[in-house]
Amino acid sequence: MKRNIKELISQMTLEEKAGMCSGLDFWHLKGVERLVIPSVMVSDGPHGLRKQEEGGDHLGINDSIKAVCFPPAVLSACSFDRDLMHEFGDAIGREAQANDLSVVLGPAVNIKRSPLCGRNFEYYSEDPYLAGETAAAFINGVQEHHVGTSIKHFAANNQEFNRMSCSSDADERTLREIYFPAFETAVKKAQPYTVMCSYNRINGTFASENPWLLTEVLRDEWGFKGYVMSDWGAVNERVPGLKAGLELEMPSSGGVYDKEIIAAVKDGSLDEAILDQAVERILNIVFEYTDHRETQEFTLEADHALAKKIATESMVLLKNDSVLPLKETEKVAFIGEFAKKPRFQGGGSSHINSFRISNVIDSISPDATVRYAKGFSADDDVYDETLAKEALETAKCADKVVVFAGLPDSFESEGYDRSHMCLPGCQNRLIEEILSVQSEVIIVLHNGSPVEMPWLSKVKGVLEAYLGGQAVGEAVADLLYGRACPCGKLAESMPYKLSDNPSHLSFGDGENVRYQEGIFVGYRYYDAKEMPVAFPFGYGLSYTTFAYDHLRMDKSDITNSDMVKVSVDVTNTGDVEGKEIVQLYVGDLTDAARRPVRELKGYEKVSLLPGETKTVNFTLDYRSFAWYNEAIHDWYAASGDYEILIGASSRDLRLSGKIHLTSQRTLPYKVHMNTTLGELLTDQRTAGYVEDFKKKLSTIFAAPSADGRRDEDVAITEEMNTAMVACMPLRNVVSYGFCSKEELLEMIDKMNGR
Repeated sequence: MKRNIKELISQMTLEEKAGMCSGLDFWHLKGVERLVIPSVMVSDGPHGLRKQEEGGDHLGINDSIKAVCFPPAVLSACSFDRDLMHEFGDAIGREAQANDLSVVLGPAVNIKRSPLCGRNFEYYSEDPYLAGETAAAFINGVQEHHVGTSIKHFAANNQEFNRMSCSSDADERTLREIYFPAFETAVKKAQPYTVMCSYNRINGTFASENPWLLTEVLRDEWGFKGYVMSDWGAVNERVPGLKAGLELEMPSSGGVYDKEIIAAVKDGSLDEAILDQAVERILNIVFEYTDHRETQEFTLEADHALAKKIATESMVLLKNDSVLPLKETEKVAFIGEFAKKPRFQGGGSSHINSFRISNVIDSISPDATVRYAKGFSADDDVYDETLAKEALETAKCADKVVVFAGLPDSFESEGYDRSHMCLPGCQNRLIEEILSVQSEVIIVLHNGSPVEMPWLSKVKGVLEAYLGGQAVGEAVADLLYGRACPCGKLAESMPYKLSDNPSHLSFGDGENVRYQEGIFVGYRYYDAKEMPVAFPFGYGLSYTTFAYDHLRMDKSDITNSDMVKVSVDVTNTGDVEGKEIVQLYVGDLTDAARRPVRELKGYEKVSLLPGETKTVNFTLDYRSFAWYNEAIHDWYAASGDYEILIGASSRDLRLSGKIHLTSQRTLPYKVHMNTTLGELLTDQRTAGYVEDFKKKLSTIFAAPSADGRRDEDVAITEEMNTAMVACMPLRNVVSYGFCSKEELLEMIDKMNGR
């Protein structure tokens, strides 16, 4: 059905139009019955539907319908699998149609700046390329069913402490290279129906009333076509927000802000055309859903199976000293209450009322020989002597021990940040005690963010299950016993300790949070610092092995407009079928700007039978090589060499090649009295003006010849001469008498094109 929405809006009263720009209640948008404009419902949905019953509030967990809890983003991102994420989104879209939900509030793509952020379990990665590609695939899957997504939280919402009022203070390059690209990729590749703005301020301005953010960047630059909604209660000033590009306030403010909009239109401080545009954008999305209603069943059982598949494809085998997979003939001890009561999701607005939850004990084969000891509670940090004694006796009698460790619900949640990166002390203590009586120890972790592992060097195996969704027990059992081959890789670095994190000294500040580490977030920092980490970004083991060979590029010299095709052969050199995630990184060798030593610019997941070889292909464009230049407010790649690196993680690099880029863009410049000779000599537009000055200065600072050198002359070297000349401000040519000030100013005018 083709609708004339502009005509419909022309029939609406001012009050009706203002009302369309705020919620009816916590979960519904207003309708206009006389014009047959329906009221539609939205719901939390990053990893499952949290549809509230009538009257349910924002955090009314117990009022939610029974639904499927898929693996949260912390785990699903580790799949590095666009097709799987599309399948995930497709399931969410079908479920939403079955439950008459017009928009699901997700995915959440904020960057993991620190391991302490209480909401990290809802976010994909520390890397903007991975987060953007993952989000785009998910969104496309959902929206194939004409159900909208609301990508969130735009932008720079990276901590929970004071999230509703603090200011994320970062330079434009940092925002553009780290905190914006996941949103940008999703908009350009998937066009989410809605974008949810964040609570916080950005460099002093609330996201909800920031025209640069919501209009100039989001719409004018990236081409966003849907509507922007507020996070729940994120509106600071409603009329400035509407002018800035915030169409929908959620939830309802009981008409308070509707009255402000009406008054502003009447007194002329708000152009009614802006209000009309906002209503049009909202109605476009409302009718996109209502005009394409689908008859769908709520297929809980089938979607539970998909939840298991996603979890199995995403869990990361961190360590395996020939201890896994387990054999059914072995006597195995399962220790820790997480084995019976797994933590599989985080707390807060995304919490799903799961219709079923599997644990690992109920998911193992009946032929397996397993004894269980509780050891410690999954809910608190209390060392129980009786439980510990039972666990130690069980461990002594076993061939192998699997400890199911993790973070209790109270340790991480929406609303507050963690204060440390430790597991509960009772768990670490019991692990150490078990290691004193048993050498064959495996740890399975249930956590929404990295934890310190003081026992890492002593245990034989570690499986990172993260928060695995409601089918977590089945997925863990299959991986432990080799019914599935691990193939997930870390979407975030795991530092040894909290103080290693680049944001350590500024994360969690109150009013102004200074992003002083800039673009050096996650592996960009650790790799540049050559800092040891527990496990690097992109890392993950398998029960088989893979060899990389024959790196090929279809071009060795490119310009700004060229696309580069890169291919590499990957072979399964083990004896079981497995999947490898092949990663492509780009390193800038031009020294034109301070940049990370390498950045992820491509990845592909490939399935291989034993002995099988497949060719993996990548395509790189100009942005793959560029950095954000604040002088031109645009992306820029300097002329010079760039390194193409193929590897199994950011630190396991198997193949490399070089490509030369000739930039078709020159950066603007303004020469002044303190511009250095080095800057002018390296730019062909200005080098000719100052060559003579360079020669004269080189004579002044030249080292004596070998024949005439005295002992005290060793302080003067050619290296010093070169450095002194390069750093010499232009004004000094007057001081040394090479020209008059008037002559220099005339030369500067010529260099500046005047």
